Amino acid sequence: MSQEERSGSVDDLRLQATARNVLGKKTRFLRRQGITPAHLYGHDIKSLTLQCDTTELRQIIAQAGRTRLINLEVDGKQPRSVFVREIQRDEVSRQLLHIDFYQVKKTEKITVEVPIIFAGEAPAMKEKRRMLTHGITSLSIECLPGNVPPQIEIDLSPLEELEQAIHVKDIV
Repeated sequence: MSQEERSGSVDDLRLQATARNVLGKKTRFLRRQGITPAHLYGHDIKSLTLQCDTTELRQIIAQAGRTRLINLEVDGKQPRSVFVREIQRDEVSRQLLHIDFYQVKKTEKITVEVPIIFAGEAPAMKEKRRMLTHGITSLSIECLPGNVPPQIEIDLSPLEELEQAIHVKDIV
């Protein structure tokens, strides 16, 4: 399976946005209308205040996470290649409050945090009251925007002894 098939091509994920003139506390009125305030910034570009349909945005976030490229069309113009950089949610309702997009150039390497997923079962964990501890939940990697993996999967089945460990150097 190719990298494009695993992470999906950038053409798969499209999001419409429009320029936003409503700023500050007035943005709560946008949220009531099903619109989420957004911000677009990146290397060598002028930052933009935007707004997106909340329902469409939720679907894109669920599919893209922070590791998949999105084609962001602002006011119907040429799509921009972006990653979700930050998501702000209400602490109680978990409602989307604001989202930041980071525009990238497909030919320049970027540094991105990729989540770690544990797979398999460690033979050493089969006895009762055993617990797996891990110090990190993501790894920072540097690559071209089109090559960012959605996750890094770590197989736990080689862990046969209690004090065995998997180090970052073992993953690469």
